[in-house]
Amino acid sequence: MISIVVGSWGSYTECNERALGSKWLDLSAYNDWEEIEEELANQGFIFNGIDEELFIQDVEGIPSDCANWDYMHPQRLFETLYNSGILNDSYKYDVFEAYLEVRSFSDWEELVSNYGYRWDDDIILYPKMDFEDLAYHMIHEVCCYEIPSYIENYIDYEAYGRDLRFDGFEEYSNGIIEIRR
Repeated sequence: MISIVVGSWGSYTECNERALGSKWLDLSAYNDWEEIEEELANQGFIFNGIDEELFIQDVEGIPSDCANWDYMHPQRLFETLYNSGILNDSYKYDVFEAYLEVRSFSDWEELVSNYGYRWDDDIILYPKMDFEDLAYHMIHEVCCYEIPSYIENYIDYEAYGRDLRFDGFEEYSNGIIEIRR
């Protein structure tokens, strides 16, 4: 899901063999930062020397424009992602992607800092729905109203859907996201 290339400012400046960074690291393959350091050491990184100042050189699985990766230490990114649970939980990852479409990475990072693995408890995805679909869902599935079919023709789901836009519901590329905090 999420992979990074770790760079070193020292190697970058010196234009040595690590100037282009590490090999791609699939973050879901690691359980802690020490395992990543071990992998980087195996790739030739010298942490107590030229490679002590690390940065994220490239990233896949996170929109590249949601943060300034050059100034974020890869350990901070890894530990935040790991603590959030998104590295090995596809639903949490889907919520993460949707959240980043409507909020910022720093807002998400703050959620993880405050709530850890439960950062998404108050966030609900309604995939493949537009606001009219959501209005129908809220009336029939959430509120469980038994509306006779002859009255249903008079319910304006489109208007109710417009009103939901102001109740913590936002559109993202695959549907609607509700953020309750």
